[in-house]
Amino acid sequence: MRPPRLDQPFVTGVIKTAAGPVPRVSKVFSGTDRIGAFKVRWGIRRTRYRVDAGLYAIGEPTAESPVFVTANYKLTFDLLRRAIASIDGWILVLDTLGINVWCAAGKGTFGTDELVERIEASRLAGIVNHRKLILPQLGGPGVAGHEVKRRSGFQVVYGPVEAEEIPLFLEKGLKAKERMRRKDFGFMERLALVPMEVVPAVRLGLPVAAGLFALCFLLGGLSLSRALECFAVPAGAIGTSILAGTVLTPVLLPWLPGRAFSVKGLVTGILSALLLIPLVRGSGVLETAFLLVSIPAMSAYLAMNFTGSSTFTSLSGVKKEMRFALPLEIGGVGAGLLMWIIALLGG
Repeated sequence: MRPPRLDQPFVTGVIKTAAGPVPRVSKVFSGTDRIGAFKVRWGIRRTRYRVDAGLYAIGEPTAESPVFVTANYKLTFDLLRRAIASIDGWILVLDTLGINVWCAAGKGTFGTDELVERIEASRLAGIVNHRKLILPQLGGPGVAGHEVKRRSGFQVVYGPVEAEEIPLFLEKGLKAKERMRRKDFGFMERLALVPMEVVPAVRLGLPVAAGLFALCFLLGGLSLSRALECFAVPAGAIGTSILAGTVLTPVLLPWLPGRAFSVKGLVTGILSALLLIPLVRGSGVLETAFLLVSIPAMSAYLAMNFTGSSTFTSLSGVKKEMRFALPLEIGGVGAGLLMWIIALLGG
């Protein structure tokens, strides 16, 4: 395992330790950091937004300073260093392949083996005198604390759910209040996820829309005006589905009926379709049926992407939902598309 590179933009120098030099991270967020966070929120280079795994220093840590463990997804890394900017400590970054702590714990990359190997590779035992590691609570599913203790000698202590609570957690002697163990899914948190889902949905919808427009053009006698006229219905369906599934569903999440995200997306899809139909001029029975069937199906599919972001889903529950929802969603889109093609040929 290679040590972290010193030429990373957020590294401001090194701190000498008994085990060798350790990169020191900046407590100040630069324009580069902010631009990078903005871009990744919109799905730009998201899978490449990562830092080198290994040990870092923040402030002026000593052998008695706390050790915080996190993922190498830079957005997660930045949230931690922002939260502990007032603390002198060590940050042990695991190689989670650029995935956040919660998802990485579920996938196994934020796990026991990686943690133990990273402790050894960074020679952490020769840098700190204590044997405690502060891990994010959401990383718990991937780490067996007793196994880490047996193999490395380090005790795992789970910090609060929110990184901003870490200073208070330290003040209380590594004791978390009950509220520190709870994770809400508030409006602003749900809203922050919208761009990440809108962008890939649009990327998927554009080639589909292009294909449907080409079909309108071919079946419309190679007439551009007729193609544009008939394309209004599928274009409206695609746009409305994206709006319902990736925007309205997370925004209205607590008030939508059902527990499954597909059901919640289905509801926003039906409501959105009913609002769209009066706006589509000249739509016949089949076009109307197409909108009523395809929009809820596509919206339900897009809404399921938020299962990995919520606080009340489980892996088994998601698998169960996909088994019954995906066939219905695919069937709904297929049936709707067939009705639209029949209407197009009949016109």
